[in-house]
Amino acid sequence: NPARTYSHPQIPRSLPHVPLSPPHSLNSHLPFPSSLLSRVKRRKEREKMSGGVGPTCSDISLPKEQESIHKEAWDPKQGGVGRRKAAAFLSLRQLNALAVVIIFSASGMVCAEDLAFVVFSIMYMYFISRVAFPRMGGAGDAAVFGPENRVLRLYVLFAAMIGLFLPIAYILEGFFEEDKEGIKAASPHVFLLASQVFMEGVAANDRFSTPIRVFVPVFYNSRRIFTLTEWLRDEFAKEDKEYSGSVRRLMVGRALAVANMALWSFNLFGFLLPVYLPRAFKRYYSLYKSKD
Repeated sequence: NPARTYSHPQIPRSLPHVPLSPPHSLNSHLPFPSSLLSRVKRRKEREKMSGGVGPTCSDISLPKEQESIHKEAWDPKQGGVGRRKAAAFLSLRQLNALAVVIIFSASGMVCAEDLAFVVFSIMYMYFISRVAFPRMGGAGDAAVFGPENRVLRLYVLFAAMIGLFLPIAYILEGFFEEDKEGIKAASPHVFLLASQVFMEGVAANDRFSTPIRVFVPVFYNSRRIFTLTEWLRDEFAKEDKEYSGSVRRLMVGRALAVANMALWSFNLFGFLLPVYLPRAFKRYYSLYKSKD
């Protein structure tokens, strides 16, 4: 068989010169929208006029700028949340409690010892919040019991009805029946309970730790046990004195005194000390150890 010969194509020594356009001329070949190109040109012109500093006030803010603004608005250290919480510092419940405190103080139905107790509680609360129980921050300073706890909400509503609303109605009725002894006996308890509600709203602020929030009800509840004891003694001593009121009012006053004594004794010795206080300290010191 004759040998087969293969012919190879000739490779040119030099490739043909293809002119390349500069990078800025690619805009004429790429399918960019004319509106986008015009916006880019206008922005470059504004940068030249401003000395190349950056976007002017008419430009859209950059994502990093928006992020910093958002953080400043919601960061308590930057003052954003702090301003909002300062505006809503006192709720309607705290304002009503403060009104009761002012009215009872101005009317002379409260002795100087109870007024001094409230002033001392404010000073001592701020003192131990700086020295003994500073705020740690984080989730550990949140409420021990969440607001979704339905049983606790019903318990608080029941306690407010027995301890605050009904005694206030009892005191108001005493003005019409001229029962000065009944008013004098029930007023210290109502004044201290209204002060406790107001101080609990103050302690609920983010500047105070969880033990401070526990300190307020324990401190006030312990003091009100003594005022309730005096209320009970005065109500049951009315038979020995000249009592000009009705028998119905006498029975209502005794029932309120007994009910409040039972309720707040259970609240102190059955809930605050054995349940609320240990949970609050456990949460606080667990956060303290985790930060160490």
